[in-house]
Parts: sequence; structure tokens; C-alpha cells
Amino acid sequence: MVSEKKTASLNHHYPAPLQERPAATHQAAKALDVALQQRGVDYRPGGDNPDQGFDCSGLVNFSYGAAGVQLPRDSRSMYSVTTRVQTSDLRPGDLVFFRQRSSRISHVGLYVGSGQFVHAPSSGKDVEITSLSDAYWKKRYVGAGRV
Repeated sequence: MVSEKKTASLNHHYPAPLQERPAATHQAAKALDVALQQRGVDYRPGGDNPDQGFDCSGLVNFSYGAAGVQLPRDSRSMYSVTTRVQTSDLRPGDLVFFRQRSSRISHVGLYVGSGQFVHAPSSGKDVEITSLSDAYWKKRYVGAGRV
């Protein structure tokens, strides 16, 4: 049985309804939890740890690494090793991919639930939660992958 205090804490960390979480694998749930704990950490190109900052793939790599899953270091390679998932079938912890400046995949985040994802967006920003329906990200969305 989950206490009221623990439930409030879970709701704070997971904006998605809790009923979405059981569909995630244990590793995906752990990776998402780690990623959410990094909110507020500075963006840093090439960054891969909370002490120095994160870039997008560094955040994903760090989070899944903490869950015992080794992933490639860049977003394009992550896309190639994950199983494609329809947007309507996204589960918390799935990876969401974007094209920013070219035709290549250049950005990745972890799906939180309720149409939101956690990511390290760009220089001058911190790790944050953003909506997939945000105009900037919606236009650049490529698809999703499951680890």
C-alpha cells in the first residue's frame, strides 16, 4: 500500500497518470525516474553527467545507464537500436526523436506520459519537461523507440 505522502511524491515526479506507469518495463521506469531527477541541471554540449551538465543524448545515456542498460551515445544511433513505437502506443521511458537542423535525427528525450517528455533542450536551458504538442517540437518529431 502506498502512503499519501509517497503518492504525492510520485505525482510530483510523474505528471502522467500513475496508471500509465505499469506498462513501462522496470528499466524504462528506472531510467525515467533518473531523468526526472535531473530537471534543472544545465545543458552542456557533450555533457553526460549531472555535475557538469547534459546534452540530450547524454541525459538519455546517463539515465538508462543508471538502469543497467547500455545505449549508444548519440541520438541517431539510439534511434537505430530501438524498436519503433507508434505515438499512440508510447509508454513512459520510451525514447522520442526529433530532427532539428537537418534531415538527420539530432535530438532525443524520454517520454514521461500525458504527451510530455523530459530532455536537455539546448544551450542556455536546463533539463526540463516539454509537451510533444509544443509547436517547435511537434514540427520536428520523427517518431519513438522502445529500448
